[in-house]
Formats: sequence, C-alpha cells, structure tokens
Amino acid sequence: MGATRTGRIGRARRTERAATPIAFVKAVLLAFDKYRADPSNALQEAGIAPSLLRQPDARVTASQFEALCSAAMQQLDDEALGWFSRRLPWGSYGMLCRASLPSPDLGVALKRWCRHHRLLTDDVVFDFSVDGEIASLSIEEKRPLGAMREFCLVTSLRYIHGYACWLIDSRIPLVDVAFPFERPPWGDVHGLLFPGPVRFGASRAGLGFAAQYLSLSPRRDERALRAMLQRALPLTVLQYRRDRILASRVRRLLSERAGERDNAHTIALALNVSVRTLHRQLDDEGTSLQAIKDDMRRAQAIEQLSRTTRPIKQVARSVGYASEKSFARAFRQWTGQSPSEFRRKGGLPA
Repeated sequence: MGATRTGRIGRARRTERAATPIAFVKAVLLAFDKYRADPSNALQEAGIAPSLLRQPDARVTASQFEALCSAAMQQLDDEALGWFSRRLPWGSYGMLCRASLPSPDLGVALKRWCRHHRLLTDDVVFDFSVDGEIASLSIEEKRPLGAMREFCLVTSLRYIHGYACWLIDSRIPLVDVAFPFERPPWGDVHGLLFPGPVRFGASRAGLGFAAQYLSLSPRRDERALRAMLQRALPLTVLQYRRDRILASRVRRLLSERAGERDNAHTIALALNVSVRTLHRQLDDEGTSLQAIKDDMRRAQAIEQLSRTTRPIKQVARSVGYASEKSFARAFRQWTGQSPSEFRRKGGLPA
C-alpha cells in the first residue's frame, strides 16, 4: 500500500510479540518464485532468518512482516505480490485510496473502491451491499488463486477494512468475517487481524458491519493520505482503535439487554474493547457510560410512567433501581419532579 523501505529491524522492534505466521512469509516468497527473483535481500531487510522458513510453527513480528512486504513490493514492482494474472505496479493501491478520498461519506467511498478495484484486476471482484442494518463486502474469485489464495483474501479484506477505518477515523467493528477455506493451523491470527467473529468454510470471503458507519464523513485529506501511504502496517496488520459511534453502540447494546445488570466490564467485553478504551472513547464523544445509562433509564421511566399504570416500585426495578426511594431521587434530578407528580400531571394514577 505504498509502504517505504524500513531498513534493519531495530532494538525496539525485537520486543514486539511475534504473531504473524511463517505461512504468510512463505506466501510472500511465492511471489519471488513467480517472478524468478532472489528474496535474500528482502528477508535480510526484514530481519527474518532463512532457518525460520523450515519451522512450520514459527512466527514473525508485525514490523518484520511489514518490512518484508515493503521490500518485496518494490523489488518485484507488484503491490499484489503475485496474486493476480498481471502486476499491480508500485503505487496502485495508493491510487485506489486517492480515488475514494473525496467521497462525501463512507458508503460512497466503498462503492468507489469496489468499482475502481476492477480497473486494477478482474481476477477478484469486490461486491458491496446493504441489507437492513448490515453492510457487507465480499470477494468473488474469478480465477483460481492457488497457494496464494489465503494470503490474498485475508490481505484484500484488511486493505479495504483498514482504509475504511482510517478514512473516517473510526474503528469499525465487524459482525461477521468469513473465509472460503478451512481453518488453518494458524487460524488464531485471523482474530487478531479482524475485530469480530471469524468463521471458515464459507462460500466467499467477506465481512459485515453496522450500516450506520456508512453515513460518517471522511476526516482525511491529501496530506494525511501521503503520510499514511508511507507505511502499510496500520492498514494491513494492526486494528484501528477509535470508534466514532461507540456511544451509539453502547445505547443499542443496553437497549437489547434491558433488565440485565451490565457494568463497564460486561459492556466492554460485548463490544470487543478494553474497559479503559470504553471510558476514554466515550469521554472523547462528550459522554460517559453512567450518563448513557442514566439517559436510557430516564427515557424508560418516563415512557412507563406516561403510558402504563404499573406501580412506581415496579417501574423503579425495571429501570435498574433497587429501591423506590433511590429511583425517586434520581427521577427528581432528571425532571425536577417526583415520579408520582410526573404521573399525576400526565393523568395517570400514582
């Protein structure tokens, strides 16, 4: 994706966790075989010892793998690393990003990405669709990809998901990630690459996410794009951290789990973020978990007091208060009235 050469792997990089399977390294080396080129310099530049290639369970760090891909793309002048029937010259994916950059929202950007990708190759075709609340991207394989199939499909989905996250400056959680092959021995890495449930043995490679992200507008410009294209790592290896609609997702989750005693830990677990990230990102959006809970409780309480004749004690319990007294105190803070006063003015019995 337009990554620059990274030189020798420094001391700081050696402290990274080695999570990338050696199978992905071997997939890159298949491109050297295809073009009858020597990978020695690329392996050396990435700090990957040739002896690791003989260890089926070996792993390398994200930085090592980035350096290998960067060196290979430039040496072979193929950003697709041999996947397709023709080369994608250096800068092809940068051009793809640039073509989608001026879009008014993410939905338009993804449509443009899928359409323009066909100009690069017709060996695989991206399909974009929206069904109700779920947006989906899938890959139709137009020709056999052979031994490069897994790496091609995984990386292609990471490219478009990573670019989408970067474009709107938001983590986009995935509700479904699918691959049309059986789970490989290194299948755990797919869960690291994609923030959502991963399944194997599907009919196509693809991913799905909440359609509400499609309306978010891009937050990047040409200058930011040039800076991003200097390194492919954030788009192809690491998950994006920030979520611009996290508060909306929290509200939906609490609504779906009404009556459950959710706390920060259970909510963070359900949303696939850390508790620290949950609190920090909600603060960035100008709210907090407690504020969201209070707002939902207030709305639910007002709805029940206005439209039902349920006793106030039952209303209190249904919105999460152990006692009628604590509920009444909170309700007065929200509305300036006690629950019974509010109900009286609404014409319903207390």
